[in-house]
Amino acid sequence: MQRAGWAMDAVGIARRVRAREISAVEIAQAALARLDAVNPRINAVVESHPDDVMRQARAIDARLAAGEDPGPLAGVPVTIKCISDQAGYATTNGVRAQRELIAPEDGSVAANFRHAGAVLIGSTNTPTYSYRWFTSNQVHGATRNPRNPALTPGGSSGGAAAALAAGIGAIAHGTDIAGSIRYPAYACGVHGLRPSFGRVAAFNPTSGERPIGAQILAVSGPLARTVADLRVALAALARCDVRDPWWVPAPLIGDDAPRRAVVCLRPDGMRTDPVICQALLDAAARLRDAGWRVDEVDELPPMQAGLEAHVRLWMGDGYADQLRAARADGDPGAIAALTGQAVVGETTDAASLSQALKTRASIVRAWNGYLAEHPVVLLPVSAELPFPDDLDLQGPDAYARVWRAQLTMITLPLAGVPAISLCTGLHGDQPIGVQIVAPRFREDLCFAAAEAIEARSPVPGPCDPVRRDSV
Repeated sequence: MQRAGWAMDAVGIARRVRAREISAVEIAQAALARLDAVNPRINAVVESHPDDVMRQARAIDARLAAGEDPGPLAGVPVTIKCISDQAGYATTNGVRAQRELIAPEDGSVAANFRHAGAVLIGSTNTPTYSYRWFTSNQVHGATRNPRNPALTPGGSSGGAAAALAAGIGAIAHGTDIAGSIRYPAYACGVHGLRPSFGRVAAFNPTSGERPIGAQILAVSGPLARTVADLRVALAALARCDVRDPWWVPAPLIGDDAPRRAVVCLRPDGMRTDPVICQALLDAAARLRDAGWRVDEVDELPPMQAGLEAHVRLWMGDGYADQLRAARADGDPGAIAALTGQAVVGETTDAASLSQALKTRASIVRAWNGYLAEHPVVLLPVSAELPFPDDLDLQGPDAYARVWRAQLTMITLPLAGVPAISLCTGLHGDQPIGVQIVAPRFREDLCFAAAEAIEARSPVPGPCDPVRRDSV
């Protein structure tokens, strides 16, 4: 029962719990047992309160016994990234100064998952200030990739993706300002959705108002092992929370659209690894096999042109304060992330921020127009296969290599469009995958294409973590 419990997908868990075929308590016990068994080797979950987990599960079973409907995620074990408020947990964001910042109440994400009947089983790791595509900090330590500990688990939602890949929980919460959902999903061999800007409410009671860049670029979204689980998770997260002024009441299903896509192997001249190019071509072939028309194109709306604007909005606004805080924390990854962008950070002023917002408007317009004609776009998640862990700390050339490879991670958020990082298999012991983009608030088109590819792909299931000393 315990293996069946922790390895099940979210849709299957909820269906069986709602049918009283299995109890939420049994699912929670299996999830906690799996956490105890594998988390010491990967350090993905940094805080868990088993007594509270079991209390949540018993409440789900009690509601079912009383004839009530506990929600579409009844009994599903879910993890929350430690950047997001969860009542009784520390919202550390990987920062030493926040290790005792205990959330007095749920933020939007935790509240919406609970409303849907999910059981929150723990808080997952992130790099300091969630700056990197690698996951380590001075509070919780480093998270390891369970498929290959020599590789990064991704970041900043590295704990979320690693936990999911190792079978800890059926759905994970992540945040994404420059690939922080999509890249960890790619690195750990699971799926991750960056929703449209405005789709998912994401207010945190412990946080003050964020700078404008973070407000208009960062989103919360789900990671899962199946596309069907991403669908149900998004539906739960898309519920209104009046505390978030950016939330938009957009329908989850849009008008009928033609099954038409384009695939671009090297957007803006990206030096895409041949293995990734082949993964994109294979995904396109699988879409064609499902009845889609897929054309290969050489150009997409500009990405490189938005790179500086994104970094300026993300890191430039309040750069000196961010750098001072990173140095006070002492984490080398956070310091490297910021000092590596000193040219942009130190030149950011009111005029350059205004220009960055103008550039964003141009990027949004260009992508809106393109996606009106081409409803689905396939492109690389990254130019490279998952990086060796801590590659960005191996000197200026390595740092530049990482940022160069992440062009699509960094600039797509400017457009505000949804994107799925879809695992399509393994290349040896390295996960591979593709990125699927659709018009704003058309996650349903991302899902449709992803499900067609997933049905024809050898997607890996949850794994037992590989020992670091065996690599």
